Amino acid sequence: MSNRKASAESEMTAAGSARKFRMKPATLPLTSAAELPENTNCLACSDDGTFLTLGHSGGFSVWSVGTLRCEAEWSQDKLEITSILMTPTGETAYLLGTIDDMGVARVFVYNLEGIYPFSVINMLDDINKRSVCIYLELSKGGEHGAIIMRCNSEIWLEIYYFPIQDWLRELKDPKISANMKWSPAVRVNRVNPSTAITTEPPTILSHFLVLDETTEPPRRCTPHFLLCCGRSDGKNKVKPGSPLALCFWWNGSYNLLYLLLSKTPKAKQDPEPPPLVLWPNAAEIVCSTVSMCTRFIALGLSNDLLCVWDRLSGSPLSISGVATDSSFLRLHFVDYWAACTDDTQILIAGEIHLVTLCESGAIHVVSTGRGTATSTSQLSPRPKDSGDLPTVAESVPFLQGLSLVVHRNGKMFLQDVVNRATECVLSLPAHYLLTTPCNPIYALNVKHRILFIRADQEPTPGTSSLDDPGQSRLLIMRFDEHDAIKPYVVLNPESPWQQKPSLVTGEEACNLYLQQRGLSMDERHKL
Repeated sequence: MSNRKASAESEMTAAGSARKFRMKPATLPLTSAAELPENTNCLACSDDGTFLTLGHSGGFSVWSVGTLRCEAEWSQDKLEITSILMTPTGETAYLLGTIDDMGVARVFVYNLEGIYPFSVINMLDDINKRSVCIYLELSKGGEHGAIIMRCNSEIWLEIYYFPIQDWLRELKDPKISANMKWSPAVRVNRVNPSTAITTEPPTILSHFLVLDETTEPPRRCTPHFLLCCGRSDGKNKVKPGSPLALCFWWNGSYNLLYLLLSKTPKAKQDPEPPPLVLWPNAAEIVCSTVSMCTRFIALGLSNDLLCVWDRLSGSPLSISGVATDSSFLRLHFVDYWAACTDDTQILIAGEIHLVTLCESGAIHVVSTGRGTATSTSQLSPRPKDSGDLPTVAESVPFLQGLSLVVHRNGKMFLQDVVNRATECVLSLPAHYLLTTPCNPIYALNVKHRILFIRADQEPTPGTSSLDDPGQSRLLIMRFDEHDAIKPYVVLNPESPWQQKPSLVTGEEACNLYLQQRGLSMDERHKL
């Protein structure tokens, strides 16, 4: 494994050297691949890279990535699918989650026989008291779903367990499948912003717990699924790659909260299990992100502090101030790692890179790690023209050290976070414009290293886009085909911590914490 990482590191060095000899970024053309269904609102790729699913007017469809042909579709009149997710649940089965334009969340199973609707999460019986789904996230493997609901001014978080193995067995039973009497999805928890939080068993965090005092009810909740990392208590056994817990926060809150995932509902007479405080903070949380391996959690605070927590040691990896001219808007980790020669190096967090997008449009890069000084630099300044405001800044997992950036004017770039430079410009075919650049419709296929994105044909001169909407096309970028990108391509985009997941005892975690504290002594003395 170390040889592979060493090879990747040498290729990145070569890429940096090659960039120095180029006068300007390379231009990579996207190609037109297929006509899209009417009003394609969302795209998603399955984790295994086999399928591309499209949400559009009248339902959604599942396309083969290899042929770009429709394999199956689900239809319902007068309905627009506005959000869609897809994750494999077995060798030939996939779980899909959708939200439509009325805020109804649904769960489906797709296999070689077709698409089967298994659960409607929020039935709209009483239009005056209906709950509207505003966010849906599926765990990898599809056993759990995190769903944010809203009714009038009230908002809450629901956690569901989806009995996938039961559903797959029921599909093979003619009596059950004919009547569609499936096992129900199980709501295992509901959390309101007012739900009491706890630090039981009592920890040192109890002394730093900040009671949230907001004059307005929260309007937003941000959840993240967490894989198993660190100390194992032996009670919560999960399959490799499946989440163990969920962390989340409410806007206006100082506290990052934590819930263990369950597969069984509580008894009616029992209270909802309260969330635990994972980490309290010195200011309100405004944005967050989790690394691909979920070992690291980054929180952007309202006082311009950026906190990176290491779940393996249970301690901060870094707390640093970022000199910005506006508040944080979004964060993301960019994977870039050197060769790991032994398990000790894997346990000790090396240098990591974070990209911060601010409300002003400026993009900063923060590099930090144990035993290394935290550095902050500007990847791109605050734009003078509003058309150059970034609307997307996202890590590309299969391109080491690169971020995809999209501007409001439709321009697209790949930026080298490590070398602080624009590496490539992505260009559209002639007479096509990026659809809704403020919220582009795209999907990354990590397995096959492909970008899918929707573009619309330019209106005929003298007509408006409403009179002549033009043809919508699926554009495609196969990164493996371009020499300028090949040095960045990572065939296995898992970090060393994913390749060798570590379950440590309490004593090992304590030793790891002390070791990391020793490595960061010089940096702490500078504060």
